[in-house]
Amino acid sequence: MRVITFACQKGAAGKTTLVGHIGVQAEIAGAGPVVLLDTDQQGALAEWWNSRQPEQPAFAQTAIDQLAETIDQLREMGFGLCVIDSASTISPAVEQVIAISDLVVIPCRPSPHDLRAAAKTIDLVDNLGKPKVFVLNGATEGDRLTDEARTVLSAAGQVAPAAIYNHPDYADSMFDGLTVMEAMPDGQCAREVEELWNFLSGLLDQAPSRVTDGPDGPFTMRRDASA
Repeated sequence: MRVITFACQKGAAGKTTLVGHIGVQAEIAGAGPVVLLDTDQQGALAEWWNSRQPEQPAFAQTAIDQLAETIDQLREMGFGLCVIDSASTISPAVEQVIAISDLVVIPCRPSPHDLRAAAKTIDLVDNLGKPKVFVLNGATEGDRLTDEARTVLSAAGQVAPAAIYNHPDYADSMFDGLTVMEAMPDGQCAREVEELWNFLSGLLDQAPSRVTDGPDGPFTMRRDASA
């Protein structure tokens, strides 16, 4: 099982929306079974998953001090991919999440505040020696700030060529417990997510596998994910 974590110190970077969309797209693309893991205390990913009718991707909960054991259990259960939503802060808990990841995705909106906030996340990921990639989220095609943000981030690491553009369809689909691929499968937003997943999938194929032998630990996989 591969583990991909979306991490960013700044709130409102769009982590939860991206986690839900990438999890669903990975399942559609045959990279599953996929399981989503919400380690953000705000629980937005759990709330979205609880509002869904489709059962895939699956959802699991765990305590942060049992994270490594839960990942091992999910691997033993046969999941092919775990997509993690981390808290919008830099803390020991986020450090633990990044430490068990095969790839860290750092979403960043094209604004000076977001670019400055990304620095602490970059330092943490680099200190842990984890592969990372930036994703421009809420971008505007042809906009100067978007182009400048790509240039700035490129100096710190790889930037996904597929950006996620600012479009209300993303939020609208999440309100209904869905994603744009499910609500508007032929739309431009669905193509953006597909292109982004294809790129991230290639990076995961290149990332070294994390082999662990940990004890079993309690966790829950449930429809009532907010409990």
